Amino acid sequence: MAEEIRNQPQHATSFKQSLGLTDATMIVAGSMIGSGIFIVSTDITRHVGSAGWLILVWVITGFMTITAAVSYGELSGMYPKAGGQYVYLREAFNRLAGFLYGWSFFAVIQTATIAAVAVAFSRYTAYLIPEVGEDRIVWGIEKGMNAAGKMEYSFTVSVAQLLAIAMIFFLTWTNSKGIKGGKIIQTTFTSAKLLSLFGIIILGFLLTKQSFWTENWETGLNAMQLEKNSNGSFVTDGSGTWTAISGVVLIGAIAAAMSGSIFSSDAWNNVTFIAGEIKNPKRNIGLALFFGTLIVTIIYVSANLMYLHVLPLRNPSDSIAFPEGERVAVAAANKIFTTAGSIVIAVMIMISTFGCNNGLILAGGRVYYTMARDGLFFKKTGELNKNAVPEYAMWAQAIVASLLCLSGKYNDLLDMVAFVVVLFYALTILGIFILRKKRPDIERPYKAFGYPILPAIYIVLALTFCYFLITSKPKYAGLGLGIMLVGIPIYYIVLARKKAVNN
Repeated sequence: MAEEIRNQPQHATSFKQSLGLTDATMIVAGSMIGSGIFIVSTDITRHVGSAGWLILVWVITGFMTITAAVSYGELSGMYPKAGGQYVYLREAFNRLAGFLYGWSFFAVIQTATIAAVAVAFSRYTAYLIPEVGEDRIVWGIEKGMNAAGKMEYSFTVSVAQLLAIAMIFFLTWTNSKGIKGGKIIQTTFTSAKLLSLFGIIILGFLLTKQSFWTENWETGLNAMQLEKNSNGSFVTDGSGTWTAISGVVLIGAIAAAMSGSIFSSDAWNNVTFIAGEIKNPKRNIGLALFFGTLIVTIIYVSANLMYLHVLPLRNPSDSIAFPEGERVAVAAANKIFTTAGSIVIAVMIMISTFGCNNGLILAGGRVYYTMARDGLFFKKTGELNKNAVPEYAMWAQAIVASLLCLSGKYNDLLDMVAFVVVLFYALTILGIFILRKKRPDIERPYKAFGYPILPAIYIVLALTFCYFLITSKPKYAGLGLGIMLVGIPIYYIVLARKKAVNN
């Protein structure tokens, strides 16, 4: 018996193909739906100020997302391997392009998204359990007393941040035990949030006593933007004025508004990272990308139509632009369920963010694993544990995401992620054009829908978005770009060390 135990492998040598089409679709939808749909419509409304543009921002985002997803279907059929987008960029361009994506994925894209979702989870848990709120300071660096005699801090760690970190660590530990546990959590929580979202949308139209539908749609496509403070933030105390905008200013406002909707629609590509664990990946990844993004787009547009029915658009209080606590879904739910509304939404967001982070954590480690196998990441992250999952890679991801949780800045994390992720989406879809000429011999079970027109339109829209986002929100979008560019010297340092070791 002792001899048998000693002979058992401590590390798996390959992934297990154990996920079907339904599982893959649940990973797409579940990874996309986090906290954004419950929050970001407020910021979008402050940027564009009309019912027509609020819905169009979500429709444009949905079009971009579905177009990108079906385009990725071609790439996933060509390269049904773990690592997804990293592999596509490496094959279309070169190893540097792949590394820059993988580095950005580790430093900003995946880890900051996990952190933002975890922060949202803890914020809404505090609705039910006030003791875990952001105002409960565990430790801080004191700055001094303010005029009101209250202590101010230059840096704090709250119970909410510790809860967010605990969530990340728990889901990382669960997924390190094998793909089966992660699959069960993903299917259960995604099913629950899809049903609850469809339910609240329907009830919003059926149970609300006072409709603002006609009043809101009188704004049509007459775009207006809320006045901003000297620091660039919106005036949210009800005293700010609305100004009509058009032309280049409108395009910039739409781009800034879309940082929220794109963040809310991101992470659909996570399913490509786990291609090695999906049955018949050449067929099922493409289908999962299409079905998952289509379902989520329908939900997001429908939810915003419900907001327009339930809430006024720009009133100084109790509206989409000015909900109490910056939480538009809570304001809508209070109209539907009266006093129980905040509790209903809190529970929904807890379910949604928990399931979302499970999908993000489950998929993310596979990118670092593939990079490590190429000699471009920490060697240990290129190993599978006995449960056939890249445990070291997942824990490295958890540590970085936990450090980002300590910032607690949901909107700042959002702006960093949106710019970098869309830039790489555009480059990856450009890779389809390159690979059509570079590798015409590779089997393509799927071909990008509407090629070359729709992929080209996506690239133009994506680059336009990136340009206007970095000009309107340079601080954090620029920080995201800076982190990405830091990857260039790191890449050459890694190559030099690798060469020295080989010599």
